[in-house]
Amino acid sequence: MRKRFEPQRELGQLLIEDTSTLRSRDGMVSLVVALRELYKNKEYRDRILDILEAKLLTGKPRTGRPGMDLWPLFVLAQIRLSKQLSYDELHTQANYNTLVRQVMGVEREPGFEKILFPYQTLVDNVCLLDDATLKQINDVIVSFGHGAVFKKKRNGSLTTQDR
Repeated sequence: MRKRFEPQRELGQLLIEDTSTLRSRDGMVSLVVALRELYKNKEYRDRILDILEAKLLTGKPRTGRPGMDLWPLFVLAQIRLSKQLSYDELHTQANYNTLVRQVMGVEREPGFEKILFPYQTLVDNVCLLDDATLKQINDVIVSFGHGAVFKKKRNGSLTTQDR
């Protein structure tokens, strides 16, 4: 049974909202910041998770063994597509990049047991998202960018000077 994300915080778990980043021109840092802001906006986060639920949970019983939560699945799919990573590179990012792990909601403080993702689990879950689902999610992300990130100024249009 898949969940959207685990709302109950475990001992030593770092919050997604508290993902801290330094100013960096690295694309991964920019992506993590965008995902963190998307997570903090409940309206858009719920719209994305609704799309994922419709794709992955429709017609399936709400019982059974737990699967990968929808938020970490979404984060991994976004990282793989935006950074054009192979599954091997994605596996390394998911298990050893603390920024990625914290925005996924699985990073813990030092001294606590780490949650690691087997390679096959990543492949089996990330490949479930087809092009049509990713296009729907992309539309939500673009509307988030236009509505919540770049406030419309002067006559309601965005220009490069407005950024």
